[in-house]
Amino acid sequence: MKRILGIGNALVDILTLISGDDILRDFEMPKGSMQLVDAEKSQIILNGTSQFSRAWSSGGSAANTIHGLAMLGADTGFIGSIGRDETGDFFEKDMKSAGVNTLLIRRNSPTGTALALITPDSERTFATHLGAAVELDNDDLKSMLFEGYDILYLEGYLISNYPLIETACRLAKEKGLKVALDLSSYNVVEANIGSFRDIINGFVDILFANEQEAKAYIGEDPETALSILSDSCDTVILKIGANGSLIRHGEEFIKVSALPVKCNDTTGAGDLYAAGFLYGLAKDLDLEQCGLIGSLMAGKVIEIVGARMDKSRFREIKKEIKGII
Repeated sequence: MKRILGIGNALVDILTLISGDDILRDFEMPKGSMQLVDAEKSQIILNGTSQFSRAWSSGGSAANTIHGLAMLGADTGFIGSIGRDETGDFFEKDMKSAGVNTLLIRRNSPTGTALALITPDSERTFATHLGAAVELDNDDLKSMLFEGYDILYLEGYLISNYPLIETACRLAKEKGLKVALDLSSYNVVEANIGSFRDIINGFVDILFANEQEAKAYIGEDPETALSILSDSCDTVILKIGANGSLIRHGEEFIKVSALPVKCNDTTGAGDLYAAGFLYGLAKDLDLEQCGLIGSLMAGKVIEIVGARMDKSRFREIKKEIKGII
């Protein structure tokens, strides 16, 4: 089975069920986006939503994917940067408990947090204070960290530190790894189109995007975007929400339906789809099976609040995966 290494922002998610879109407008947060905020604004939002139900879990986009892969039984590693604080300890313990080989660098800055504001329609909007996470640097990446892995998985949020993501891709290629990238957020794509093009055209083998992200990058409808993106990457996965996903590898085209489930929170849906898909690739399954496992993982996680499913839910998922295989 192939081994998968992830690099991303090591964050602790603070999930808050808010009453409506007016709260987002009050904080000038575009619905469905990920906005980077400073420590002051992060605290303002925390204080301004203190009356709502709240839960904590370790998070970060790539960390969610790697955690999900580990819970399925894949051999995984994760590179990230955390603070020398209890929040950092919480993050590391959660990843290790899933079986992830944690390659974490401790900083003096506080561990980053992602405030997920979840509206009644289950859409999530993130106010992210990166803290120590953003201090991960290209000089932290050593060739030996990539040894023994087969796939490198990167979150698109790293694009703001271009030397880091470029160094990660270069070292991965030198060690013979395939590079998988998730575009992560439409507003991040809009702000970094040139950098994304350089990384995608130069290094990426497997690309994940949702409909909004593909539109921001290509400016076309999903199927046209899929075709154009396939000129740059061996395998492209375009997630289209309740309509499932579109997958293209060369001339092979597959459409996978979404599971008919009750959606309570979309947090982590894309991350866990990627976990399911990459799990299939790690086991050398065909693309349709990979997509079905991705759809299964996404469907299961949106039934709960947050991106961390418990062991009992993963036991159910593993049984269903056996049926797919």
